[in-house]
Amino acid sequence: MTANVESMFYVRQAPWHGLGERVEQALSAKDALQKSGLNWQVIQKRILTEEQMEIQGFKANIRETDNQVLGVVTNRYKIVQNHEAFSFTDQLLGEGVRYETAGSLQNGKKVWLLARLPENYMILGDDVNPYLVFSNSHDGTGSIKVAMTPIRVVCQNTLNLALSSAKRIWSTIHTGNIDFKLDEAKKTMLLADLYMKKLGTEAELLNQIKIPDYKVMEYIDILLPMPNNVTKIQERNVTNLRGDMKRRYFDAPDLLHVGKNGYRFINAVSDFATHVKPLRETASYKENLFLRTMEGNPIIDKAYELILAA
Repeated sequence: MTANVESMFYVRQAPWHGLGERVEQALSAKDALQKSGLNWQVIQKRILTEEQMEIQGFKANIRETDNQVLGVVTNRYKIVQNHEAFSFTDQLLGEGVRYETAGSLQNGKKVWLLARLPENYMILGDDVNPYLVFSNSHDGTGSIKVAMTPIRVVCQNTLNLALSSAKRIWSTIHTGNIDFKLDEAKKTMLLADLYMKKLGTEAELLNQIKIPDYKVMEYIDILLPMPNNVTKIQERNVTNLRGDMKRRYFDAPDLLHVGKNGYRFINAVSDFATHVKPLRETASYKENLFLRTMEGNPIIDKAYELILAA
């Protein structure tokens, strides 16, 4: 695992982010909580100066099992325990939900779970599986987030487009009535089916936008720009990346049946964004790739904008 991944599991086949310990089947909430190493509580303690004076207005979030300090938060911060995240997702998706990955990043500061929604969708002849990603931050730096992440089964590409017609992500800060906010999240995520249907409609639209080869080349140059005052090494690296993206568009076996259009281009860019290794393979690059399942990937969003503006 990467330096920042504390614990994580995955089902059968290594996922697109390549993180975790293999298990043979998707897990129930109880088993996932154990296997992911998330079966711990967060407690809050007072913060004292060296003179043993309490610092007013702040608390330390601490993992109860090992006294790991996760972060310093204000008194308004409300803890959402890991088991509550699983309970929330169980309630949201219904009885029998199974988790395909879950884990802890940065020594417990951030926790994640990913569950497959029970419905199956067909988009332009492709099986697309919808997943729900729930993330929580115990260090006070991030919000509670719930998002839809559709995965194209044949190539494990993410298709989490930022559609203007359907909401994909919900978030809230750790203050106020958390139970009420999670109820609101349930209402939002009940629109998951709407998002998937809108995604199918958008895919049909993209499929109708024909793109000549020279435009594909222009778009790739825009997505992977050559730096100013470029060095020989930089020029070679960018040229290689552009060549990689071109091959994913023109030569990918799973796209040979798709016409030269916007849908094909989005899938090629998604394949690139989801699977290509960075020029500098840092210890956390796989973690960053996983984080984008929640936030969306900028290069995919940019490709989407280019096609719609054509």
